[in-house]
Amino acid sequence: MPKKKKVKKVKKVKKSKLPNKIKLAPKAVDKKSNIPGPDEKPEIKKVKKQATEKRVYNLKDFVVYPKHGVGQITAVEKAKIGEIDIQFYKILVEKEKLTLTVPINQQSKLRPIASINQINKCISILKTKPKIKRTMWSRRAQEYDQKINSGKIYELAEVVKDLNKNTDIIADQSYSERQLFEKAYERLKSEFEAVLKIRPEEVQKKMDKALGRTNIAENME
Repeated sequence: MPKKKKVKKVKKVKKSKLPNKIKLAPKAVDKKSNIPGPDEKPEIKKVKKQATEKRVYNLKDFVVYPKHGVGQITAVEKAKIGEIDIQFYKILVEKEKLTLTVPINQQSKLRPIASINQINKCISILKTKPKIKRTMWSRRAQEYDQKINSGKIYELAEVVKDLNKNTDIIADQSYSERQLFEKAYERLKSEFEAVLKIRPEEVQKKMDKALGRTNIAENME
């Protein structure tokens, strides 16, 4: 009998299971155009108001304006420029015979006069040794001038201390050096007077004593 041919069994390949539901890519959401339609109201953005200073000064208050020193508020006035009402301070700087007009909402440069504690700290600064710099005088003079006009009382005291020569002899100082010293000295002295509320002569004695200029004060008497 003829041999039966062996039939190879073919394995059935399982069909891969396909998901019943095919997820479709989400439709792109149409962005609303910035241009409002005829039935839409345009978006109104709130305009920020001009920043105003919270500090309020009163009549006869002493304040410090960096470029001119101590001044006293003599009036609080109003003026109309165009359609804008502006309120401002009138400040008299007695030492320079100058009256400043400073708008109340632009008074960031003004500062109140120092406290007693700050005055005492200034006296301590005046008692320390001056810092001697070896840089060119033109550069040092510029630095001193910036400190004087900064309006910061401690920097003012440092200039007075650094330029102090413990002498009143003109030959011991150059003209520009003496000018800067006197400018810083008078600025500091005027703030001492406003804070301590004592006579200018007493303030000068106090400052000269801290600077070691007592001989000068005695000669002036």
